[in-house]
Amino acid sequence: MTELATVSKSNSSNLLRRDIRFLGNILGEVLVHQGGNELLDIVEKIREASKSLRAEFLPEMHEDFKQIINALEPDIRHQVIRAFAIYFQLVNIAEQNHRIRRKRDYERTAGENVQPGSIEESVKDLKERGFSYDEVQDILQGLSLELVMTAHPTEAMRRAILDIHKRIADDVMQLDNPTLTFREREQLREKLLNEVITLWQTDELRDRKPTVLDEVRNGMYYFHDTLFHVLPEVYLELERNLTKYYPEHNWHVPTYLRFGSWIGGDRDGNPSVTAEVTWETLLTQRKLAIREYQRIIADLFRYLSFSTTIVEVTEELMKSIQEDSVRVFLNRTPEWRNEKEPYRVKLTYMTEKLHNIIDESKKGTTERYNNVSEFMEDLQIIDRSLRHHYADYVADTHIRNMIRQVELFGFHTAKLDIRQHSQEHENAMAEILAHMNITENYRDLPEPEKVILLEKILNDPRPLTSTYQDYSDSTTECLNVYRTVFAAQEEFGTGCINSYLISMTEAASDIMEVLVFAKEVGLFRKEMDGTVVCTLQSVPLFETIDDLHAAPGIMRELFRMPVYRESVAAMHDLQEIMLGYSDSNKDGGMVTANWELRVALKEITAAADEFNIKLKFFHGRGGALGRGGMPLNRSILAQPPHTVGGGIKITEQGEVISERYALNGIAYRSLEQATSALIKQAVAARTSQRNDLYEEKWEAIIKQMSETSLKKYQDLVFREPEFMKFFRESTPLVEVGELNIGSRPSKRKNSNRFEDLRAIPWVFAWTQSRYLFPAWYAAGTGIQEFYNNDEEKLKILQDMYANFPFFRSLMDTLQFAVVKADLIIANEYANMCSDDTMKDRIFGQIEEEFVLTKGLILKITGENELLDNEPTLQESIRQRNPYVDPLSYLQVQLLAELRELREQGGDDAILLREVLLTINGIAAGLRNTG
Repeated sequence: MTELATVSKSNSSNLLRRDIRFLGNILGEVLVHQGGNELLDIVEKIREASKSLRAEFLPEMHEDFKQIINALEPDIRHQVIRAFAIYFQLVNIAEQNHRIRRKRDYERTAGENVQPGSIEESVKDLKERGFSYDEVQDILQGLSLELVMTAHPTEAMRRAILDIHKRIADDVMQLDNPTLTFREREQLREKLLNEVITLWQTDELRDRKPTVLDEVRNGMYYFHDTLFHVLPEVYLELERNLTKYYPEHNWHVPTYLRFGSWIGGDRDGNPSVTAEVTWETLLTQRKLAIREYQRIIADLFRYLSFSTTIVEVTEELMKSIQEDSVRVFLNRTPEWRNEKEPYRVKLTYMTEKLHNIIDESKKGTTERYNNVSEFMEDLQIIDRSLRHHYADYVADTHIRNMIRQVELFGFHTAKLDIRQHSQEHENAMAEILAHMNITENYRDLPEPEKVILLEKILNDPRPLTSTYQDYSDSTTECLNVYRTVFAAQEEFGTGCINSYLISMTEAASDIMEVLVFAKEVGLFRKEMDGTVVCTLQSVPLFETIDDLHAAPGIMRELFRMPVYRESVAAMHDLQEIMLGYSDSNKDGGMVTANWELRVALKEITAAADEFNIKLKFFHGRGGALGRGGMPLNRSILAQPPHTVGGGIKITEQGEVISERYALNGIAYRSLEQATSALIKQAVAARTSQRNDLYEEKWEAIIKQMSETSLKKYQDLVFREPEFMKFFRESTPLVEVGELNIGSRPSKRKNSNRFEDLRAIPWVFAWTQSRYLFPAWYAAGTGIQEFYNNDEEKLKILQDMYANFPFFRSLMDTLQFAVVKADLIIANEYANMCSDDTMKDRIFGQIEEEFVLTKGLILKITGENELLDNEPTLQESIRQRNPYVDPLSYLQVQLLAELRELREQGGDDAILLREVLLTINGIAAGLRNTG
């Protein structure tokens, strides 16, 4: 690293510390203003004691610290909790801004150097490797990434709080402006003081669970505020670099990166997501797209003032205006004042046609856009006319960008996926078949008989259902979902919904049932000439370890079936398959889940190759480490390159959405890195970079680790009879369920069984209590089984870490989890257990495994301390811990008080509120929930 770069990095870090100190001082002023010097003094006392304890852990200091916490009076305790929680909110804002600053600093000082992970780096690499224009075009045609927002309840922050954060972030960014006068800086400081006071006086907690439509509106916020503007910029940057390195060609990058959504479509375990709610979701998404286009067109009025007294526009434009004047009635005063400015006249008619889309009386008429292609044609007419009179710079700057937005967002903003549990389909199918006297016991049929029956129904043009037949409410709702999808494709275009995901897919019949229901409403049909039309694909979701093992065989069985193969052919020979990271981890632990997912990826791909079918894998990653969470670019690079040819889908869940997409700069960098990773994977798939022989040996080692790790994990989680009792008593599992962060219940059924507990509260509770158990437990035992204190085998593991991306990603995720975990604090939670013998036995196993895992990570990575290879992240965690710790000790105290009160039949809303505030604060401090 050059001296200049070293100085620049040092200055950059100083600016981060400046911002944190600046915001911390403002918070201190607010504490004095709101609670007096006494509040500030006690917060400072706790902070200093926590820092001292982190610097040197001594038993007597530990007891003194706990005594300070336990001695807090309820009134002051409530304010202390909020002080530490809000501090983390401010630190998170400063760190996010710093990420944007670092990128800008790099671009400003790098000269001709290319930033790692940038789009330019990947395009430059293509050129240096000698890829021709045709080869690059082929690579671009094969790229596909869809990021799918979900309403999974892991965003603990209210929308009102996130809005305040956005305003604070914008203001803090102004601190870097060197042209600010002294007075302007004082005004900026006063503005920030007001925002922090507002934050202090705004309730962090929701007073009710959000409705599904609340969640829809929350999701749409990111499209309105960020994605409509940032996503086209990513495409523009890719085209700019392609032009730079391949200047002899004109580039228009095909649509490879877009966003989808589950919000309003995911009904698995959420009875609030009905067919009517799904329809309202689609209407909400369309309204957003129309409003955005109207806003952009209103802005275009300022720029397209070209006059026919000076320029010659195309006949095509003038003809379209003439046609609009006959077909479109303007019931408001036209916004142009000069008919010699034809672009403004055209934009007025376009605005009216957009407005009329939501008017049912105008449906099917020429007074509205009846599909997005009509709108696109008008934009292209303007684009061609501008270029005709050499206003190509204006066309490139304004119209080209809007054309890209229409390509990306259409009239539906985001593609909506439908998801439902396989059991719901089986129940509905059983009822319908019984009504038709086809079989009275469909549920009890052996799987081969189910498949034969469903295949026969798919080949039979006659319907199974009738509008004159009465069905149960659940079966009626099941059918209504498909009717809604059909109506949606008619109203919003076939691109609005294409995937129907089936949770807990265990057999081929689970997938075929969805296709049968699609046939009932016309989403799947055979034409008279034998042609198959299919506009809704059955997408299996393989979640548990057993399901992952069964997946290749299930898909082969389906692909051999002519009628199913024809349905895939109708979807361009592309089959989407979803893999669940959460339930596989919950089922088998971190090492086994990652290994089994890798095996499934490769074996399902091999199965599809036999039938010349491309696969689009949908990776159901959560935000937390125990649910597959990792940076977006790393999650792409972690896949075997030959498995990404048909495209990738990845879920974006909970707090990850606000972290990645609340600020334009962060969103841009995340999507830029994702694009770079996609191109790198495409190159890797073509150039066979990896040593297959070595990889085969390394995979055999990881398989051995996985088998040992699985036994260790399941011995505790499944075969220790008191494990669930330990989990419920030594974590805030029950209390997490009382936090109003999502419309969906935390359990699939009203039971306390491990199998019925969702993965999100499972991970959330372990994270809150500082164990982070799902993210690392049993890894050490798996590694030790191979290593066995043999130095030669250690060298093999170190070689794998250096040269095998899958193993490196696994180890880096493990060390991130271990460094964030804190078994000293976890022991405080464990002390809440009602049985000391149980506590000592189970916590002892966890602690022993933690020490083993940490030691082996350090041996393999060659680091002195965990995350030495990620110093920025390491420093962030080190700085945060002394501020998170007081919230953890406060949570333990509050949980003990609340539970004791509830055991006696009482309750305390204030006490519960304080518990929930600590949950929010710890989530902000660790930057992770579930």
